[in-house]
Amino acid sequence: MPDEQLAPRGTDPAPHGEPGPDDGSGAGERSGGTGQFDAARTPGTGAADGPEEPPGAGAGRGHEAPAGAGAGRGPDGDTRPPARPLDAIDRDILRLLRADGRASIRSVAERVHVSRGNAYARINRLIEDGVIRGFSARVDQERAGHGTIAYITLKIIQDSWRTVREQLQELPGAAHLALVSGDFDVLLLVHTQDNRALRDLVLTRIQSIPEVVSTRTLLVFEETDLEPEL
Repeated sequence: MPDEQLAPRGTDPAPHGEPGPDDGSGAGERSGGTGQFDAARTPGTGAADGPEEPPGAGAGRGHEAPAGAGAGRGPDGDTRPPARPLDAIDRDILRLLRADGRASIRSVAERVHVSRGNAYARINRLIEDGVIRGFSARVDQERAGHGTIAYITLKIIQDSWRTVREQLQELPGAAHLALVSGDFDVLLLVHTQDNRALRDLVLTRIQSIPEVVSTRTLLVFEETDLEPEL
């Protein structure tokens, strides 16, 4: 789509690459519900013989982050203590759970060659440290009825990032949001049902935000999800 330039609003937009003093702030984390790892709060890596798996662990559902996981992270930064260093076993556990979030404690322990108690305690620690933020299904957006994908770039009024972020997070189909440097200030990834829904989202919802100066919409023809190496 071409540039969707808005009429001047009487306020100077942020200079390119200078989105304001909020640069680098991130959205608050959403914590999961109380989950199956609540029972084992043993710090460290655990003893050789740990607790048994909770009934039904890994059967038909994924591990869930305990209530409050990620708490302490405010909208303007992370106030939690730094995460503890990861060793090779921690990274192996993360790879396994990223590939199959429904894997049982027994399965994880066997594949990384540690006791169930050790695996249980390690996963708890990864959740408490915020390394694991939750467990969710990976959805094929096209098969789920969202056949149109687009990146939308936005130029916004200086010092308006927090306000704009809150409004963009509420948009239907918003999948990723970032404050960036360069020729624009914000990068937004959206999934919509079709091009008509995308047009309405841009022209009706996004451009009605007072702090948005202009937008540009980039249709995605094909995409591939990549997993960064741990």
